[in-house]
Amino acid sequence: MDDISTSSLYIVLFILIVLSGFFSSSETGLMALNKYRLRHLANQGHRGAHLAQRLLRKPDRLIGLILLGNNLVNISAASIATVIAMRMFGDNGIWISTLVMTVVVLIFAEVAPKTVAALHPERIAMPAAYVLTVLLRVLYPFVWLVNGLANFLLRPLGIRMNSDIIERLNREELRTLLQEGGQLPSEHQSMLLNILDLEQAVVDDVMVPRGEIVGIDLDDNWEDILQQLTQTVYTRLPVYRESIDNVEGFLHIRTIISKLSHHSLKFEDLMKSVRKPYFVPEETPLTLQLLEFQSKERRLALVVDEYGDIQGLVTLDDILEEIVGEYTTEGRTAARQLRKLDDGNFLVDGAASIRALNRRTGWNLPHDEAHTLSGLLIEQLEMIPDGKASLRIGNHIMTIIEIRDNMIHKVLVKPNRAES
Repeated sequence: MDDISTSSLYIVLFILIVLSGFFSSSETGLMALNKYRLRHLANQGHRGAHLAQRLLRKPDRLIGLILLGNNLVNISAASIATVIAMRMFGDNGIWISTLVMTVVVLIFAEVAPKTVAALHPERIAMPAAYVLTVLLRVLYPFVWLVNGLANFLLRPLGIRMNSDIIERLNREELRTLLQEGGQLPSEHQSMLLNILDLEQAVVDDVMVPRGEIVGIDLDDNWEDILQQLTQTVYTRLPVYRESIDNVEGFLHIRTIISKLSHHSLKFEDLMKSVRKPYFVPEETPLTLQLLEFQSKERRLALVVDEYGDIQGLVTLDDILEEIVGEYTTEGRTAARQLRKLDDGNFLVDGAASIRALNRRTGWNLPHDEAHTLSGLLIEQLEMIPDGKASLRIGNHIMTIIEIRDNMIHKVLVKPNRAES
């Protein structure tokens, strides 16, 4: 290097430090990339994302290439810095260059580039992928040799490189990812989280209890049946004789609306429009039942227990409301009224679904055993109270204010102020 001027050595040293910063930032940027966004960009035809994805499929080769390049430029930079320092300070230049280069490399070739890459991985990794792809082709024999030796040393430790590893998220990891997805609108985020929760719920959690089923009793007077059909808020009704246990099927009001509006509907017309009943077990997961409704082109079903006894009624709307929240005013919302009072307390119908209450108010009432507020209170009290009674469930003080037909009908709930 005696024939090379000191100014030229400064230029070469600067270029080497820049290259060192490039390799350092490339490593951090590529490793910090969001793999799912990278896959999305690659599928959208982003060339840089496609190259980065290919590089990351073989992480041992990528790391080997980056470290090979980084060490080459760092060693070269240290050698040139030593020559420059010895020209300026003589023998003292050796330790001076070591001290100065340690600081320079640490700040300008390691900490600063890696910090920028960690904060903005896509801006660094995508352009770097073009350069690293070319370098990998040029230096492949050396990279292959280095990786081969490294893998040989790792093999006795039971560590083997597997290029077929596919990243998969379980349900809880996906939940965390969605909760931290700041770019998602809150309503979309909520719906996606509700879909994940759907597989933990069963039909029994959302069904209309047997005692609340509204249907047509064929043993009633025909004029009463016509009046019920005219005034009902439901579009589909179960049809039975005397009790729901003797169900005949389901009636879609749309099939008789024309004759009903022209006052020409007859009993025979009604029976011709009744569709065969559809039964589902009470422990059917909601995700499975949603698919069953879709495949069978049904919107409601009767829920039976293990003995075949009818326990309630589940509709497609009940399941969809678990995802998007309440969107229909058909009967059930009125039956499960939740009214906020001026003092901040709530007057709640005892038949209200606990899951619906939790969803609408943000409460965290337990629903593992009981599915309605009345059932939860009876479970906690282990009896049906004779009159007014108060108890605390979690942070909520609940006062039973009305009992009807051995069922808790109205409850005053004083919620945790932090939740309300």
